[in-house]
Amino acid sequence: MNLRPQRKTPIDINLTPLIDVVFLLLIFFMVSTSFKDEARLRVQLPEAEGVAAPAEEPPETLIIVIDAEGVFFIGERRVLGADAATLGRAIAAALAGRDSAPVLIQADARTPHQAVMTALDATARQGLNQVAFAATRNGEAP
Repeated sequence: MNLRPQRKTPIDINLTPLIDVVFLLLIFFMVSTSFKDEARLRVQLPEAEGVAAPAEEPPETLIIVIDAEGVFFIGERRVLGADAATLGRAIAAALAGRDSAPVLIQADARTPHQAVMTALDATARQGLNQVAFAATRNGEAP
């Protein structure tokens, strides 16, 4: 009979799987994180001068309406096509030879964001930089 206490083998913690998981997490976060700056809209604010400008007749505003389905209208006329090139041609036709005009974009509350960005892109390609957005206050009827 052997009455000597048996030696227990020391507990060994294997760190290899833990290191593998940490490296996989590190690679996942590095791949899923974007390090580039997102495109930002540049807004040029007007600068005031000391001399007041003479009163002129305001230029005719170009109104672009976008409904809930993302269909474009310039004034009351529907634009056949939802891409920026078609909208740009319709804007050029509506300008009728004018260099520039203020643009008002009226979009439905349920309009896809892409449709508004397409309208902004089309106006920028035509060289129109005076863009405003129409909105209603809470509680007002459209």
